[in-house]
Amino acid sequence: MSFLAAERAVLDELLPGLDEALAAQPLMTWESRDSKALELFRDAGGCGLLVPAEHGGRGVDPVAAVRLQRAIGARSPSLAVATTMHHFSVASLAELSALGTGFEWAVLQAIAEQRWYLSSAFAEGNPSTNILAPRVQARPVDGGLLINGSKRPCSLTWSMDLMSASVAVVGEDDRSGRGEGNRLAIVLIPATDPGISRRPFWESFVLAGAESDEVVLTDVFVPDMMVFRPAEATMTDPIQGRGFLWFELLVAASYIGVASALVERVLQSGRGTAQDRVALAADLESAMAAVEAVAGCLPAEDDQAVERLLTRSLYVRYGVENAIARTAMAAAALAGGIAFVSAPDIAYLLAASRALAMHPPAVGPVSEALDRSLRGGRFTA
Repeated sequence: MSFLAAERAVLDELLPGLDEALAAQPLMTWESRDSKALELFRDAGGCGLLVPAEHGGRGVDPVAAVRLQRAIGARSPSLAVATTMHHFSVASLAELSALGTGFEWAVLQAIAEQRWYLSSAFAEGNPSTNILAPRVQARPVDGGLLINGSKRPCSLTWSMDLMSASVAVVGEDDRSGRGEGNRLAIVLIPATDPGISRRPFWESFVLAGAESDEVVLTDVFVPDMMVFRPAEATMTDPIQGRGFLWFELLVAASYIGVASALVERVLQSGRGTAQDRVALAADLESAMAAVEAVAGCLPAEDDQAVERLLTRSLYVRYGVENAIARTAMAAAALAGGIAFVSAPDIAYLLAASRALAMHPPAVGPVSEALDRSLRGGRFTA
């Protein structure tokens, strides 16, 4: 089977015509701020792929989902990153719906039927900030929360229909036992709320098509039914752990796709020796096999399985980072200097492939927790 054939078969089955449309235009068409890739994805029915079938979606299984993301990443890195944020938010919402904690099923149905984009607003533009310890504050008021603050970068800033965001609820115990103060809450906010404004934030040309700009919240009221308070502000909270698990797998597959685009260009050019080209493919295929192996274990049956699979997904994600770094550099070198200087694709893909390391959690902050797990302790982060 040819390189990327399995992944593109999944993409063609789930979203007919999208791969052909993306392939028909130069790479940089889809990577600019005014890219139409997100419109194509929405029109193809991509928003409801991970919505469970009982709520009107496609209910795509995890292995198919990661294959889809690799295929998209090989055509448009920006689209892969933006849709990863959407998919992982939808998957997290589906976990809440399965527990019957509120009206999440109605939101999921709207995402599938009305083709809504659900953004993920956890980052705040502070490199040292724990995404589970947000600085954006929510003040309890009658019937809900009143929120003020800024989220950046927030993928899908301009295309989102609904935003999921982390906030710190002032005056509520965070339940961490570490005396860290305000309690974490996850909120859902319609993008049409009058208290939402948007402004440019992303200055890099790399992944500009993902719409990762700034969303400002000014006196935004969120009713109680659209607020979820995790039991713990940790990665291993049963619901958050499942969300992080989805994220690590989807984002790893997306960036394997970016590196795959480099390797595909080398294969098409025939540059290097057969051994050189096989070595490039071997690194990426083994990385993808690891992602699929963890994806094949979903859904997690219980909380212990969540912790076990989450640690595995982190090992895989960091291994994928290393594999991509090796492969992307080697592929760029094999592509040659003329390919590098005569068109933007090689340099762009090389830069974009390294962005996986920018997504949380970086290996540093969770190293102690992973090390403790390796030596027989609990993974707590």
